[in-house]
Amino acid sequence: MIRVSELSKQIPGGPRVLTGISLDIQPGEFIAIKGASGSGKSMLLRCLALREKWSGGQYIVDDVDIFKRGLAGKMKIRREMAYMEEKPVLIPNRTALKNVLIGAAYQTPVWRRVTGMVRSDDYMGAMDMVEKVGLLDKAHQKADKLSGGEKQRVAIARALVHGAKTLLADEPVSGLDPHASEQVLSDLKRLCTLQGISVVAVLHQGDWAERFADRIIGLNNGRLVLDIKGRRMTEREKMLL
Repeated sequence: MIRVSELSKQIPGGPRVLTGISLDIQPGEFIAIKGASGSGKSMLLRCLALREKWSGGQYIVDDVDIFKRGLAGKMKIRREMAYMEEKPVLIPNRTALKNVLIGAAYQTPVWRRVTGMVRSDDYMGAMDMVEKVGLLDKAHQKADKLSGGEKQRVAIARALVHGAKTLLADEPVSGLDPHASEQVLSDLKRLCTLQGISVVAVLHQGDWAERFADRIIGLNNGRLVLDIKGRRMTEREKMLL
């Protein structure tokens, strides 16, 4: 379980962008973050991934106090949490399968990313994961030939093959057509249900959060103003955001 207590974030020399954020994230839970532009949604994900330094708060992951463990705590977050940007960064001249095997920049050494060398016994696990996200027929297609939705699903497979237990996804379906969006979110939901992966995703547009999330949290001006089970939101709840 992940427990965040009183997370705050202030931009050095600038405004406070997150204030007193407290929440728990359970294994296998799909949490959607909603809020207006500038409400702190992406910053919250970046703080969870330790891509931004916290100004205050406590971070407990599987009973480990991350900040008290220093470098070991940071390495735990790097190993077990995958931060997925709105536009996934893949190696364009490598196949979908090779992108899954090689991993993201923070997951593998430079020499392995440059040469593309992988252990032969890694292939089966990577192929299994590619199949689970529905891309077995695109496994040997180069990344620059994949659609936006297919690239997102490669990024999901890549994160899980390299040991991620939690996916932090910033607008994973932004710019995708409805069919591709539904495929990506269905993949994420299925991973939560079948593998116990936790997903925290910014889903600002449309009713995707209401359709797929187990829980919806809402931010307004850097504060947590909504925390409900996944369902159709009332007009009053929407007004809070």
